[in-house]
Amino acid sequence: MKNIIAVITGLFLSLHLFAQKGEFKIAAIGFYNLENLFDTLDSPTTNDADFLPGGRLHWNSEKYWSKQGNMAKVISQLGTEKTPDGLALLGVCEIENRSVLEDLVAQPLLKSRNYQIVHYESPDERGIDVGLLYQPKYFTVTGSKSIPVYLFDKDSARDYTRDVLYVSGKLDGEPLHVLVNHWPSRSGGESASAWRRAEAARICRQVVDSLTALEPNAKIIIMGDLNDDPNNKSLTQVLRAVRSTDKMKEGEMYNPMYDLFMNGDGTLAYRDAWNLFDQTVLSRGLVWKKAGGWQFFKPVVFRQPWLFQEEGAFRGYPLRTFVGDIFLNGYSDHLPVYFYLIKKR
Repeated sequence: MKNIIAVITGLFLSLHLFAQKGEFKIAAIGFYNLENLFDTLDSPTTNDADFLPGGRLHWNSEKYWSKQGNMAKVISQLGTEKTPDGLALLGVCEIENRSVLEDLVAQPLLKSRNYQIVHYESPDERGIDVGLLYQPKYFTVTGSKSIPVYLFDKDSARDYTRDVLYVSGKLDGEPLHVLVNHWPSRSGGESASAWRRAEAARICRQVVDSLTALEPNAKIIIMGDLNDDPNNKSLTQVLRAVRSTDKMKEGEMYNPMYDLFMNGDGTLAYRDAWNLFDQTVLSRGLVWKKAGGWQFFKPVVFRQPWLFQEEGAFRGYPLRTFVGDIFLNGYSDHLPVYFYLIKKR
């Protein structure tokens, strides 16, 4: 395994040198759960009572802008070790509305990138949505829509959750399809709630099938907080996301986060164990060299010492904004993820 890692590391460094010489282009694409990025205004359509100045968390302008600055600090560093402009595209979740994203992209650390926003209001019971930020310098949007995930409990009552955000566009002139997700939580237990995530996975699978029916090598990215690990059935059986690109069967997708998870990496900690819920899953067109154009190269879970709690019962966990009702002025309970695409000029 060490030899394989060494080879991959060496190859990546050589590719970076080639890119500097103008032989390759490199793009970085990521996802980040922003953990309850709410504004301070009372919204009748949002369950935002805790995130008001008079609410349980005493959420005020000072805390809000500190949170915005912290999110911008993280995002500004993602992918910059290989791409000076950072992420070309960033999927996000746990945002209250478009307004909080407008405030985010206007932060001093991000403003020069001119991030644009794709966002739709979701019917989620908490009032949280997903969104996509993109740099028009690299990506052009050609279409978008919000795809509902219909869930019905045993009494036939609808269980409202986040929609899937579908965005089509061109990355450096090449067609690319992106699905941004925040699948239903494990509330009520992992097994009891698994059907909800399986249904969200089925919606994504339908979109993939419809796109590849028209273009077998369509380049498709499914990203999001999936509330499941890479080895759970929603990924392996419903989405048909496999661990290796070797001998991929028709219709299968590639999950580059699978190996990271099996090697002990994760994006959030719970009861002293790591889960890797934040994932990026890729269609065959992004991993099959004969398809040409943009090809997947390397996944990253972004880890910096300042992203972790240094003391107390949650030492070593991601440093979040609150623990209970105690304001920690941290970042998120999730770590961001991203991956690199490369192509010859």
